[in-house]
Amino acid sequence: MATGPVSLSPDALVQRLRAALPKHARVYVPGVAAEPYAIAEAFANAPGLADGLTFFGVWIPGVNRTDWSGLGETARFETLFLAPELRAGFEAGRVEFLPLTYTKAWRFLETTRVDAAILQVGPPDSEGQCSLSLASDFTPAVWERAKFRVAQINPALIALPGAPTIPFSAFDAVTELETVPRGYDAGALPPAFEQIAAHIAARVEDGAAVQFGLGKVQLAVLPALKHHRDLTIHSGMVSDPLLEILAGDTVAAIRTGAVLGSPALAAALKDDPRLMMTPVNRTHALSVLTGLAKFTAINSVIEVDLFGQANAEFIGGRQISGGGGLVDFARGAQGSPGGQAIFALASTAKSGSISRIVPRLAPDATTLTRADVEIVITEHGAADLRGLSLDARAKALIDIADPGHRTVLDQAWAEMRRSL
Repeated sequence: MATGPVSLSPDALVQRLRAALPKHARVYVPGVAAEPYAIAEAFANAPGLADGLTFFGVWIPGVNRTDWSGLGETARFETLFLAPELRAGFEAGRVEFLPLTYTKAWRFLETTRVDAAILQVGPPDSEGQCSLSLASDFTPAVWERAKFRVAQINPALIALPGAPTIPFSAFDAVTELETVPRGYDAGALPPAFEQIAAHIAARVEDGAAVQFGLGKVQLAVLPALKHHRDLTIHSGMVSDPLLEILAGDTVAAIRTGAVLGSPALAAALKDDPRLMMTPVNRTHALSVLTGLAKFTAINSVIEVDLFGQANAEFIGGRQISGGGGLVDFARGAQGSPGGQAIFALASTAKSGSISRIVPRLAPDATTLTRADVEIVITEHGAADLRGLSLDARAKALIDIADPGHRTVLDQAWAEMRRSL
């Protein structure tokens, strides 16, 4: 007769997990709202238990803050994003940074060795199925191949439409514990973003499929779309600003891999027939994106140079994030009928002293090539680079730079132009 998984305390669960694994094992840990941080705390309660383990997953800066490599002297962690909390481990060589796009990360997860998976799922339903709930992004690429499977059963994770499920009986051990799912707070909105949002909203057509990067761009732009109609939200992640446009006729459909926000957002989406939770092999696939009419990808970057190259990962030469889905969405928008790839940024940093439109990116700071960047928007306007020559691209970008930096940029371009 079939039996279910053994139910243990978090401390006993990690002991059982470690006993089932070889000395050097690879352990998948999901990110976004499904990060099982209570399990990390249990590892921290047992010094040495994580030694020899390599944890891997896709974690988001500003959301997932645990350095799993710090749970043991010889523990390691593989990541696509280098958040501040991972900096010490990265400098010590415990954290390995993988410069992969989301589509490449999915293929990596489909093929890399996985000895165990530590998941966080909702309680089993009447048919014994546990929902991946708020985080349907990467786990489907991994969990079936894991040799040993454990889970935190969290009543706070409610079933959402389309979210993949895992049979409760498929787990080897579980701990039943309610914790608050990881969320995201974009913080205060700088004044420049009101104008940035207005410029972006003017370019979004009714009936378009729209993607937003996580952060201040989403916070600013979504409310600015409340007078649009029949939009399809097709995005890797959605957060609380989506609440601003759920009422009325603005949103026709929502397809996403992760919901990162307050309990109010999860409750609003729970029974919304427009929502379809979708893994990364659908949200980011080029074949899917190019099939969307008027797919408009809207993302933020750190700086753009006069060639049109964009940096979304480095500040002062230090890796502070990762490319994530930027390239996937930019190329999908370029192939979509009527699509457009929009990249937004405030024109300056540090109270106006630093221009974020720069003469030339550092050699190691290019996330997006000039072929990938179509439209750049600051509070000073939009530079549509499609079909422009080198000189015309540079002029268009200088025209949306902060006025106090334009003369220096003009001089820098003239000097660079002579050497090309």
